[in-house]
Amino acid sequence: MSMDKLTVGVVYGGKSGEHEVSLQTAFAVTNAFDYEKYELVPFYISKQGTWKKGSVMHAPFAQIEDLKLEQAAGGTQEALNALFGRLYGGEEALDVMFPLLHGTFGEDGTIQGMFEMADMPYVGAGVLASAGGMDKVVMKKLFAQAGIDQCAFTYFNATQWKQTEYEMILQVEDQLGYPCFIKPANLGSSVGISKARNRDELKKAVEFALRYDTKVVIEEFVEAREVEVSVLGNDEPMASVPGEIVSSGEYYDYAAKYIDGQSQMLIPAPLDPEAADRIREASLQAFRAIEGNGISRADFFIRKSDGALLINEVNTMPGFTPYSMYPLLWRETGVSYAELLDRMIELALERYNRKQALNYENGVQG
Repeated sequence: MSMDKLTVGVVYGGKSGEHEVSLQTAFAVTNAFDYEKYELVPFYISKQGTWKKGSVMHAPFAQIEDLKLEQAAGGTQEALNALFGRLYGGEEALDVMFPLLHGTFGEDGTIQGMFEMADMPYVGAGVLASAGGMDKVVMKKLFAQAGIDQCAFTYFNATQWKQTEYEMILQVEDQLGYPCFIKPANLGSSVGISKARNRDELKKAVEFALRYDTKVVIEEFVEAREVEVSVLGNDEPMASVPGEIVSSGEYYDYAAKYIDGQSQMLIPAPLDPEAADRIREASLQAFRAIEGNGISRADFFIRKSDGALLINEVNTMPGFTPYSMYPLLWRETGVSYAELLDRMIELALERYNRKQALNYENGVQG
């Protein structure tokens, strides 16, 4: 590392179904970095899970294909040697890792645990918040414990469904009714989600969701506006202005989010100041409920019948593509894309330094 520049390892791609989205995010982020201030080292993870490490970047990638590092020599071993270099005094000391991985193996705590093992500061949520934020059932339990209102839900795993399908169906009909939404418990970005209007559709939807995860969560349908808030910080998080999604489809699905760009984003959301403040406060509550760090986006429903505010979910690795709500909300709040990247790295180093000050010895006081 040169004396005045931070060396940032940017990790993207990955084995999840959101590989392509991750590349879009990484392309946008590497184009926004200030190369006077940072040295970037790209780490690409293929869909098969192979790692490739590129050389230090002095300028952004020209096109998305370049992110795949076709010319990079060496493979997974070399890439991991660079990552774990801190532990055994490797030559190329990275200062901080910046994961831009969506979905499984990216925002579920697994790679965060790897960074912890490598004694490497990293941007974003820690292991616990990532894992809790990825598992919709665990997340809902944390919200319930924190007293944050949410829509009614039930859940079961593949074994329960196989053994007691009829009872599970009756439970859904009794507790939630139709229509209802069926989701894999552990998956980002609206993949595997269906809306069921009757028993036949419910069965098909559960079978479909179980192709993506061993546990499904089923939620009541709420006629509502969808409002989102970006959160930034560690122990003293800040909330952005809220934004509203007006979806092109029946719900804000994968295509609406990442491909067609048809969903309209109203930034700021057309809300009265009191409602906006209430949502911002609830977003900070949700961030604390999952033990958040760095960044997250909190998604809410405002029920049309009575104006009740219900939390839908917290996303600990929100998209950074040109269509993404997270940076757009901060831009409206007065924080530019480049400033956001600076702040995220500062927060990563702040959290790392605070943990370094703790005593991991056997608890004997000096």
